[in-house]
Amino acid sequence: MTHYAMVIDLNTCVGCNACMAACAMENQTPVWDKNKWRTYVHDKEIGVGSDVQRRFFPRLCNHCDNPPCMTVCPTGATQKKANGIVFVDQDLCMGCGACAMACPYHARIPVTRRDMRTGREFYGSDYRRTSPSMDKCSFCDHLVEQGRKPACVETCVGSSRMFGDLDDPNDPVAQMVASGAARALMPHIGTRPNVYYIDDIRWRG
Repeated sequence: MTHYAMVIDLNTCVGCNACMAACAMENQTPVWDKNKWRTYVHDKEIGVGSDVQRRFFPRLCNHCDNPPCMTVCPTGATQKKANGIVFVDQDLCMGCGACAMACPYHARIPVTRRDMRTGREFYGSDYRRTSPSMDKCSFCDHLVEQGRKPACVETCVGSSRMFGDLDDPNDPVAQMVASGAARALMPHIGTRPNVYYIDDIRWRG
């Protein structure tokens, strides 16, 4: 059984934001709103005094094995595939925002009718969205089904983002997670996330 996961190496992320641009164009997200990104790269200063480092911290949906967003969804719009990818059925979502409140990783965004009108103007006749809904990273499942990787992984100039199968012991992603080199955010809350990070930086919220 395939179990998809992502590893992000914070040591090699250069903060170029190519992942954000690729994700937005591939998934037609509301780029005109600075708060509506499926993935976002935070620019952080770590340390004090003369010992300060600039670090970049990418965030996205963690595709949890125990997703609280799915538990609270009143319509069943938030669903989980057998391969571990969590997604939103736009046609079932009523946009109540319960999933956004339940997500400890702040990985949900609302797409409104106004966003859709702007989207049709911005993306043209190829605009795919059919109804307003809550939105999130889908690991670009439409690309994964074609044997490709998520757009953010394909475009990452530092090869910081890696995508693979946790159930394949020969997959580099599975090996990094099994070795402990890549660790999940806030494992103590029991969501069992499938996005892992390489570094000693802890989640700051």
